[in-house]
Parts: sequence; C-alpha cells; structure tokens
Amino acid sequence: MKDIAVDKTTLCPSARAESEDSVVFGIISGTVAEPRVTYLKQPLPISDELIAKANPITPAEIFRTAAACATKDCQHFDGQDCRLATRIVEKLPSVAQELPPCSIRRDCRWWQQEGKAACMRCPQVITDNYNPSEVAIQVSKLAAG
Repeated sequence: MKDIAVDKTTLCPSARAESEDSVVFGIISGTVAEPRVTYLKQPLPISDELIAKANPITPAEIFRTAAACATKDCQHFDGQDCRLATRIVEKLPSVAQELPPCSIRRDCRWWQQEGKAACMRCPQVITDNYNPSEVAIQVSKLAAG
C-alpha cells in the first residue's frame, strides 16, 4: 500500500473528515463511558464511500482522522504550538501502558510537540464525543482571553 502521509507534512491527529486529503488512522471502540481508539496498521484515505458507512452518525464519532495541520488557520494553534496538544498532556490522564502502534506518528503534530506524553493520552481523544467527561470538556475548550 502506498504511503498516504506526504513527506514533510505535519499532520493534525484531530482533523475533521471533511478536511482536504484527510485519512482515517483509527476506529473508535471501547464504551460510551470510556471510548478508545484502535489504531489502523495503515491510514486510509477518506472517501465518499467511507463517509457513507458512518451514516447516520458523523464520521468523527467512529473514525479518528488526520490531515495537514492548518497552523494559523486553526483555533488551537498559537503561532508555534498546538494548544490542544498542550492541554491534553496537562489535563488528561495517561491511558496507554505503552506507546500505541500509530501509523501517523512520525508526521503527527502532537508527537512532534509533546512526544510520548501525547501518545499515551491519544487513545481517549474522540473528536465528536457526545458524552465527554468534565476534564475532556475543559481540554477541548479554548482558554479564555
């Protein structure tokens, strides 16, 4: 299978499926109370067929997707770092016993910025989570002013 990630592209591991050139790198499993990402061996390009399989729910409820980091066009980017990655490491507990087998790690913004600490928390990050914990809500919100 061809390498999906473009060389020298930094990927956002929390991108929307609608983002240009997005790929699925994980499937949401676990429970409603404790969802977990199961990582794919190879990322899959998002297609209309794949999005249709998610219907009637949003793709982000069942897929973790990545796309090129939007940097200045993203609400979480401060000009140098991803504040979402920072809050994940600061506020969420580690849920992995060892580094998860992630197919986008070498290009991942969170890995490049926060290292292993981000990866140990990543399996609990669900983009469209309709039953988030109080901590998950705090992590996802932008800091005031």
